[in-house]
Amino acid sequence: MDLPQLLLVGLVLLLGVVGVLIPGVPGTWLVWAGLVWWALHVRSTLAWSLLVAATALLLVVQVVKWLLPPRRVRGLGVTSRMAVFAGAGAVLGFVLVPVVGAVPGFVGGIYLCERLRLGTHGEALASVRAVMRSVGTSVLVELFACLMVVGAWVGAVVTG
Repeated sequence: MDLPQLLLVGLVLLLGVVGVLIPGVPGTWLVWAGLVWWALHVRSTLAWSLLVAATALLLVVQVVKWLLPPRRVRGLGVTSRMAVFAGAGAVLGFVLVPVVGAVPGFVGGIYLCERLRLGTHGEALASVRAVMRSVGTSVLVELFACLMVVGAWVGAVVTG
């Protein structure tokens, strides 16, 4: 696969990760579609193995999201700014502490946004708890899975 196509696949994967944070955008499916595109062009054992593993992981995530309690966002103050902070924190945490850093980064991003908005530690912490109970868990599960797939893809591209 040549470099421009590889960059386009990376862009689709990145849009998928960002799409997880935006309601109505099929972020998980964009990540999967980018991986399918890459696997169809590379046609190696590593590419097909990664596609099968990612498909299984993303399907399990869809089931887990379905089993989680429904989202109740009204009255919590969840904004697009909070989604940006949470997403940036998750990506930064994922890069700084590979894989497991995404979870504290996500929660830390929400906390930072709420601390800037509300001003005090106690109010920000209470808001983080409420947000994580209502929408944070399902978004975090989906974002974490997509980051794992993208991280595995980057590893496969670098080593393969």
